[in-house]
Amino acid sequence: MVQIVPSILSADFARLADEIRRVEQGGATMLHLDIMDGHFVPNMTIGPPVVECIRKVTQMTLDVHLMITDPDRYIPAFIEAGADQISVHQEACVHLDRTLRLIRSRGLPAGVVLNPATPVATLDEVLDLVDFVLIMSVNPGFGGQQFIPGALRKIRALDQRRRQWNLSFKLEIDGGVNEDNLADVVRAGCDWIVMGASIFRSPDPAATVARMREIAREATPVRV
Repeated sequence: MVQIVPSILSADFARLADEIRRVEQGGATMLHLDIMDGHFVPNMTIGPPVVECIRKVTQMTLDVHLMITDPDRYIPAFIEAGADQISVHQEACVHLDRTLRLIRSRGLPAGVVLNPATPVATLDEVLDLVDFVLIMSVNPGFGGQQFIPGALRKIRALDQRRRQWNLSFKLEIDGGVNEDNLADVVRAGCDWIVMGASIFRSPDPAATVARMREIAREATPVRV
């Protein structure tokens, strides 16, 4: 089943617990946490202490997306803070295989992320190792950006590999997804759709999550 995954990057951090409860009321079961270090991407967000606080106020799956340099150094701290699954950027990992194995050795699902300009083929040697692949449909670092259409081509290519190679990794997308393009993303083969501004900047985030879940349910993937 396709999941709508709210991203707290666009939430009101002054009342973050309330914002999280609102998307839970809409039926969300997974929460996306963007971790930015101001080095790998031009922005800074949160660290393990905030993840630990979020863990205390929700039972939702915490989908921790590390947009940081040297992720191996910080992975244990985020696991300790309460992450349920962790994704790292192909572009940030000198030894990607080792990093993914590190996450899995700690008992967590491991994901790999591709920036818009990075080809899908760079993942061919680790697709049998990952639990999910996250395709960035904007350049990482800031919320509220416009969707890059080429991301759909990458989702389709990965879905085709998944079926041809008999693999079971999930496909996730992050950036610029809204009510207008959500159905296209689902039809391309995506399983988890991260949405930030479209949800948290709406008048009623709970109702928005519920509406997006309904749109996703009605969109039938087109296999090519």
